[in-house]
Amino acid sequence: MRHAISASCALLAAAGVAILATATAPLDAQTRAAAKPAAKAWTQARTPDGQPDLQGIWTNATITPFERPAALAGKEFLTEQEAAQLEQQNAERRDANENSPRPGDVGSYNEFWFDSGTRVVGTRRTSLVIDPPDGRVPLKPSAEEARNFNLKNEDSFESMSPWDRCITRGPGRMFPAGYNNAYQIVQTPGYVMIAHEMIHEARLIPVDGRPHLDKDIKMWTGDPRGRWDGKTLVVETTNFNGLGWIATNAASARIRGVPHSDALKLVERFTRVDADTINYEVTIEDPNVYTRPWTVAIPLTRDDSYQIFEYACHEGNHAIENVLSMARNAEKRAAQSEKKQ
Repeated sequence: MRHAISASCALLAAAGVAILATATAPLDAQTRAAAKPAAKAWTQARTPDGQPDLQGIWTNATITPFERPAALAGKEFLTEQEAAQLEQQNAERRDANENSPRPGDVGSYNEFWFDSGTRVVGTRRTSLVIDPPDGRVPLKPSAEEARNFNLKNEDSFESMSPWDRCITRGPGRMFPAGYNNAYQIVQTPGYVMIAHEMIHEARLIPVDGRPHLDKDIKMWTGDPRGRWDGKTLVVETTNFNGLGWIATNAASARIRGVPHSDALKLVERFTRVDADTINYEVTIEDPNVYTRPWTVAIPLTRDDSYQIFEYACHEGNHAIENVLSMARNAEKRAAQSEKKQ
């Protein structure tokens, strides 16, 4: 009996402890919460000359489509569940490609080496194009015809991608691609420098109030001029030579191969919103190519662990030589065959 009573007492004691713990748990939680110091609000750092500090290495890889897919017409944002599902499908597809039972099957263009991201943008938008509201670039029919010609005639240097030619990625060089989606920002008095990993371009942007170059001076990458609007760096670029494409990578889908004219104007906005994020927006205006201006928004994420290596585009590169020589040989054989007939 003593054992039974002792056991009962032990159970009651245990129950009492549990009840007491339950009763006091909220008070303990409140006490801990009160004792825990409040998180410090993020404060925008400044460079020694007073500029808002944007410096660091930033990346913008994402699986968010450049333009809104037809299947998502009218839907501006994904739900949290839809975003997670899209990311899961992307991970499964990559895993299937990288672990294919077929020897040598590593997916499209050795997908194992791609670095195109695994997440949708934090806003869960259904496209990187945010204006027009339908998420589609407002191309003129003539621009679509020129794009189709360029993509079907890449065996001529005149219609070949300036990226393939190692000249530039084009005015849309901040658009995410399959790899090399890193950018290093460095600031000095009077200048902001953005080093692009892809093609190893470096943009020197004066922020000292100087005017643009004379309108008759045209360049592949244009003439940038920056200014500060509060904590936002606004960069206006004009004076393009009209020889390039607005976008050169496949991730840009429908606008890859679209030429731009010398009337092109870009207005970019870099706004650092916290220690690890820059909100980047660019508005593109070219009345010879588009029916109206359009805007793309892409978050840039700080990644101090990312290491940018040299992008030696021309080193040992015989691709252009081979493409052009084979095309000329094909033309020669066709002409000889025509003569025989």
